[in-house]
Amino acid sequence: MQPDPVVAIVEQWKRERPDLDTTPMLVIGRLFRLTGTLDQRLRPPFGAACLGSGDFDVLAALRRSAAPHALSAGELSRTVLVTTGAITKRVDRLEARGLVSRAVAEADSRGRLITLTAEGVELTDELIAVHLDNQRRLLAGLSGEEQTQLAGLLERLASTLAASDH
Repeated sequence: MQPDPVVAIVEQWKRERPDLDTTPMLVIGRLFRLTGTLDQRLRPPFGAACLGSGDFDVLAALRRSAAPHALSAGELSRTVLVTTGAITKRVDRLEARGLVSRAVAEADSRGRLITLTAEGVELTDELIAVHLDNQRRLLAGLSGEEQTQLAGLLERLASTLAASDH
């Protein structure tokens, strides 16, 4: 097992500033490091499919929606948690590849409905299986019970942070 660089940072701070409680770094520092590592290890299948950063998120959001797998840019923005401008750029790329199409929304002629094409459904279905296999592999070092505990703790942290925003 490799040494934990976060522990080294905490120890350095303890030496230099023993008056400070540096234990929060053990959680936050590890979360930051894990985010980067997970991103690097989960990205290759999307890159192999010539998808840009975040493109799969759009495809997956559309695929998760009920048939006909269509959402407005605003709905996609809320689901994927990025701005409508970022959604527009992603949809432009995906439309150029024939993975999504745009149509005028029936309820609002100013709005556009983004729909997953048959090719988009097929690619998304292939990639989600690979993505879930990668996630299982990355979590294999934790037992099922540990994964459940970690998921619960992360959910609680997310809820606490969301509550503090209000």
